Amino acid sequence: MAGPPSVADLPEPEQPTGAPRAFRGVIVDWGGVMTNPIRDMVQAWLDEEDVDHEHYAAVMRPWVVAAYDHNGDINPIHALERGECTTEEFERLLAARIARRDGVQVLAEGLLTRMFAGSIPASPMYDAIRAIRSSGLRTGLLSNSWGMADYPRHLFPGMFDAVVISAEVGMRKPEERIFWHATGLLGLDPAECVFVDDIQVNVAAAEAMGMTAILHTDPAATLTRLGGLLGLSLAG
Repeated sequence: MAGPPSVADLPEPEQPTGAPRAFRGVIVDWGGVMTNPIRDMVQAWLDEEDVDHEHYAAVMRPWVVAAYDHNGDINPIHALERGECTTEEFERLLAARIARRDGVQVLAEGLLTRMFAGSIPASPMYDAIRAIRSSGLRTGLLSNSWGMADYPRHLFPGMFDAVVISAEVGMRKPEERIFWHATGLLGLDPAECVFVDDIQVNVAAAEAMGMTAILHTDPAATLTRLGGLLGLSLAG
């Protein structure tokens, strides 16, 4: 599939009438923003495979905390999201630490696919991104990847002017360099962009670069805030 257009190919963004600030682009996360919450997917998987929720949390908590600690050591989440290990290597490492309630280890093969099988498109967010792009603004996707096969890439050309998947570029949020990469692909300054993510650390990193950022909790709240910033009617 052909990649996103180059900056030279993109039309000059138009500023919608009535927008209070000259925003020219919107960049969004994928899982948990353009889909239902990730915690809902994981909980459904835990129930399906009869894994105790507290057991899973005890395994994952040190990895997740370290992944977003600026002083933390390299850990498996860093390696997966930067593409420094394969999905299969990560699945084997994680599966070795997780057992079902009957004591049997979970199956490593296809673990991440099963874990996120409950992903549901957030239709209001899809509609909003298309409306934002149709208004003349540039749109981008900036996602930390836990596996490369589950994105609906066939939809991306109609939604995004630039797509940045962490494992494909060897960078991950909240690293500053990946934000520069994403805004650069759009041909915009960070201050011209609104960023939407469901993780506070990533929101803070974007704000530190001069972006206006929204911590996503649900589509209605996000689209009310985003529409107000852009001067567009997005919430219904």
